[in-house]
Amino acid sequence: MKVYYDDEVDALYLKFGDETPEVIEISEGVNLDTTSEDKIVGIEILNASQKMDLKTILSYSLEFEKEITRGTA
Repeated sequence: MKVYYDDEVDALYLKFGDETPEVIEISEGVNLDTTSEDKIVGIEILNASQKMDLKTILSYSLEFEKEITRGTA
């Protein structure tokens, strides 16, 4: 995951993949980028500092209820 923040326009972008997205607006100023196969490749948040504490995006912890493993082909 890559995180981009543009302070000039107060926009935050979380990038999960390099595929060309289709944009779905899930609420005003919050867009979900997905592929035609419904794979999530990004999240855009406009007026980000008004919608969240930006410091939280830089300090986080991951908690899983069960172990996540990567399958092999």
